[in-house]
Amino acid sequence: MHDLSSLYAFLVVGGLLSVTPGPNMVYVISRSITQGRRAGLTSLGGVVVGYLFYMFGAAYGITAFFKTQPHATQILSALGAVYMGWLGWNAIRPGGRSPLEIHEYLPREHAGKLFAMGATTSLLNPKLALIFLTLLPQFIDETKGQVLQQSLFYGGMLIAMFAGVNACMAIFSGSIAEFLARKPAWLLAQRLLMGITLLALSAEMAIQALG
Repeated sequence: MHDLSSLYAFLVVGGLLSVTPGPNMVYVISRSITQGRRAGLTSLGGVVVGYLFYMFGAAYGITAFFKTQPHATQILSALGAVYMGWLGWNAIRPGGRSPLEIHEYLPREHAGKLFAMGATTSLLNPKLALIFLTLLPQFIDETKGQVLQQSLFYGGMLIAMFAGVNACMAIFSGSIAEFLARKPAWLLAQRLLMGITLLALSAEMAIQALG
C-alpha cells in the first residue's frame, strides 16, 4: 500500500515534469501543427515505446542499486537534485522557450515513419533515463521491500502523465499555440512557475542527500 501523501507529491512532481519542454513534446507538437492531430498521436505512439524502455531499464537498475549500495537513497537524491536544478534553470534562464513556440515545420510523412521517428526521438533522449533514474527513487520506501514493484508502479504513473499531456498537446496544440502567441505574458508565467517549482524540488532533494 502506497502512502497517500507520497502519491500526491509524486502526482504534483510528475505533472510538473510532464509539461517540461523536451524533444519528445516538441516533436509531437511539431507533427500535430504541421500534419494534423492524427499524425501527432501516431508520433506519440512511437514516443511511448521510449518511455517503456527507460521505465523498465530504470526499474531494474534502481532495484539492483538499492541491493548493492548502502547509501543508495542519498546518492540518487544528490543526482536528482542536480538534474532538477538544471531543468529549473533552463526554464527560467533568459532566452528560455516554451514547447509551444514552434517555428520548425516538418515535411509530411506516412504513419509508419511517424511512429518510427517518434520511437527514435524518444529512445535517443537521455533526459528520459535521467528522469526515471533520479525521480523514482525519491518515492520508493525500501523498508517496505518490493523495490521493483514500487519502481514499476511509479514509473507507470509517470508514463501515463507524460502520455496524457502529450496526447492533449497533439490534439489541441494548434489552438493553444495560436492563443499563446497572442499572450506572451502567459508563456513567461508558465516558464517561471515551472522553473521555480523545479528549483524548490532540487533544494529538497539536496537536503535529503545531505541528511
